[in-house]
Amino acid sequence: MQDNIENNAEAAAAPTAHTKETMPSLEEMLKASELVAAEHHDAWLRAKAETENMRRRAADDVDKARKFAVENFANELMAVKDSLEAALTVESPSVENMKDGVELTLKQLVAAFGKFNLNEINPVGEKFDPHQHQAIQMIESDQPANTVVTVLQKGYRLHERTLRPALVMVAKGKD
Repeated sequence: MQDNIENNAEAAAAPTAHTKETMPSLEEMLKASELVAAEHHDAWLRAKAETENMRRRAADDVDKARKFAVENFANELMAVKDSLEAALTVESPSVENMKDGVELTLKQLVAAFGKFNLNEINPVGEKFDPHQHQAIQMIESDQPANTVVTVLQKGYRLHERTLRPALVMVAKGKD
C-alpha cells in the first residue's frame, strides 16, 4: 500500500514536472510577443502605404479625367475647324459654294453636338419654362399667355443640365 501511495504521489508530481519543462520562460514569451507585435506593425505599415498609394492613384485618375474630359469632343470639333479653314482657302468662291460649304460644316457641328448629348433648346410655341428659357420681353400675341412666341437666341442643354437658356419673347395674357 505504501508503494501505491508513493506511485500516486509520483504520478501526481510527474505532470507538474513535465509542465514545468515545456512551459516557456517569461523571456521567451516576451520575445515571441515582440515578434508578433513586429509582424503586426509591419503589416500595418504595408497596409498604410498601400492605402496611401491607392489614394494618390485615385487622385491622379481624377485629375487626368478632369484634364482630358473634353478630348473626344475636341477631336470632333477639329473636323469642323478644318472645314471652315478649307472654305477660307478657296481662291474665288461663289456665294452658292460658300453657302453649301457652311451648311455642310453646320451639319458636322450638329452631329458632333448630338454625339455628346449637347442639344439645342428652340422652344417656339412651347410654354415658358424658367429653367430652360430666359424671357427678354413680353409681347401681344394670339397665343396663350406665357407661350414662347419668338426665340432670339437658342439655348443649349448638356444631357439634362441647361448650359445656356434660350433667350425668348413670351406672349402676354389677353386682357
